[in-house]
Amino acid sequence: MTSTQVETGPATPLGGLPLLKSLAENWWLLLLRGIAAIAFGVLAFLWPGITLLTLILFWGAYAVVDGIFSLWSAISGKGGQIGSRWWLALVGICGIVAGVLAFALPGVTALVLLMFIAGWAIATGILQVWGAIRLRKEIEGEWLLILSGLLSIAFGLVLIAWPGPGVLAVIWLIGSFAILEGCIYAALAFRLKRHKRLA
Repeated sequence: MTSTQVETGPATPLGGLPLLKSLAENWWLLLLRGIAAIAFGVLAFLWPGITLLTLILFWGAYAVVDGIFSLWSAISGKGGQIGSRWWLALVGICGIVAGVLAFALPGVTALVLLMFIAGWAIATGILQVWGAIRLRKEIEGEWLLILSGLLSIAFGLVLIAWPGPGVLAVIWLIGSFAILEGCIYAALAFRLKRHKRLA
């Protein structure tokens, strides 16, 4: 067996791929992010009487939890250097900062808080697309991360373009985004789990 066969054969699919190996080792963190997003989205639909401010505070809690999981994924990976996962660390930091701001500024208007959510969605979406571009040669399912990033960017732009279509419409928009994003995270997590089993 030649050295090329060893590097590309199915027995060592993660060999020489530190970024993918790191993400595969922590696939369950991505799954937890997905579950948290889906739970938040379902809550938005099941509690139609919720006020927009209350929903945003719930979103703040979700953003902090999501940020912690993302940051944990970036710093706890066994494969490669943290430098290869800087974008994932930034996603986590953005989530934590945005969530804390939602709690720290309860006196500001709901419109300002919506702009925080929009900014968070666009920033994390751009970073996820960047991360997917870095992963495109390491994993077949990188399109899921690209889709997640584009969905996040689109969500942020919609909030900026139409910030006041009505409280119920905004609640449904935020809930729909969270559920879709959560499903994409879960699908990507199971793809990464499969890569870990093959390692």
